[in-house]
Amino acid sequence: MDKLAIGIDMGGHYIKAALIEEKKILKRCKVSTSKTRAPEGVIDQLQRIIKQLQPSDNALPVGVGVPGFLDMGRQHVVLLPNFPNWEGLPLKCMLEDRLKTNVAIENDANCFALGEGLAGLAKGLKNFVAITLGTGIGGGIVLDGKLLQGAHGYAGEPGHMVFGKDESCGCGCRGHLEAISGTDAMERRAIRLGLPDDMEVLWPRRKEAAVAEIIRPSLDSISRAIASIVHLLDPEMIILGGGFSRAEGLLQELKPLVQSYLVPHFRDTFRLEISSLGNDAALLGAASLVQDRSTTAA
Repeated sequence: MDKLAIGIDMGGHYIKAALIEEKKILKRCKVSTSKTRAPEGVIDQLQRIIKQLQPSDNALPVGVGVPGFLDMGRQHVVLLPNFPNWEGLPLKCMLEDRLKTNVAIENDANCFALGEGLAGLAKGLKNFVAITLGTGIGGGIVLDGKLLQGAHGYAGEPGHMVFGKDESCGCGCRGHLEAISGTDAMERRAIRLGLPDDMEVLWPRRKEAAVAEIIRPSLDSISRAIASIVHLLDPEMIILGGGFSRAEGLLQELKPLVQSYLVPHFRDTFRLEISSLGNDAALLGAASLVQDRSTTAA
């Protein structure tokens, strides 16, 4: 088994990467994502990061968590809602040609779910859902110990559940959860209200009336989505990750809202938790794609 690999989490604000031996992170790298998020710039960044992490001239296998829809064979990009002009790109082949090594690509939230199943709060669980809260909102669903892909490879997209009306989503549709509760969406609303477009600044001020107009609807929609997922899938646990999940006090804000939407007999049957691995979950999951592992969670 290839024990040494590079795992990458390709986010809208940051690209995070690590050199990983089995489940141990040996070296890390984090850079701001190219502002345009265009393919050539991001792929150049990936190449530089991988070169920095390589321990020698021997090219290590690379697993990449990609923020959007991929084809069933995990060869091509179908749609990255927050990254323009990626549609149809043969990303796996492009990276392999550029890097001269074995590359695997997978939805980033699926990588997060795999990492949680390998070494996080979901280790040993057979039925759980991982949700990433950040630039967009992603999800990975594990049922009976296996990652759910669906008929076309698109399963596990809570960010595109419909809870709104006219809010414009990066996927081209309207009313999606991501268009209400993704950090990019909240920051755009902040600009329109003359507030700082930075959630790290806004979150501590969430009790202020003007800021609450931005954050309260977002938390409510996230809570509705979590309750709906619980009703639909009956998981043992829902684990939250992504940048916004690290906001201090988020769980205390969400839990009462989620409980208020749950059918009573579901209220004590599952746990809502913040990932104990943080960003490492997606990195471990991405690396596991090229460490001779299957898509089982544990």
